[in-house]
Amino acid sequence: MSWIYLIIAAALEACWMFSLKFLALEKFKTLSLANFFEVTEIKIWLPLAGYIFFGATNTYLFALAMKNIPTAIAFTVWTAVSILFIKIVEVNFFNQKISFLEIFFLIVIVFGIIGLKMVAKN
Repeated sequence: MSWIYLIIAAALEACWMFSLKFLALEKFKTLSLANFFEVTEIKIWLPLAGYIFFGATNTYLFALAMKNIPTAIAFTVWTAVSILFIKIVEVNFFNQKISFLEIFFLIVIVFGIIGLKMVAKN
């Protein structure tokens, strides 16, 4: 179950990163109680809500995962899987280009994750 927590935490870390990317704190000055729930204003506070939710949930699940997985392995896998998720989202939703070298090194990361999973003592 710890490995599932770790993978979910990595996915939430990627969501947290994108919340951070779209967070625009300077626009909070334009919010008021009257316009808080207007469609155009939701774009201002929704990234902050995601930042708080994804960050807290990610941290909680990561902490649960580290109870049974060695810290160095958990952190390495969490970071690597987060990077994979972030790159997949960037390519599929933000139309970023990906080179063959990037694909190669992402595959190396995947093999590293598999290797760490195989040598980790549960």
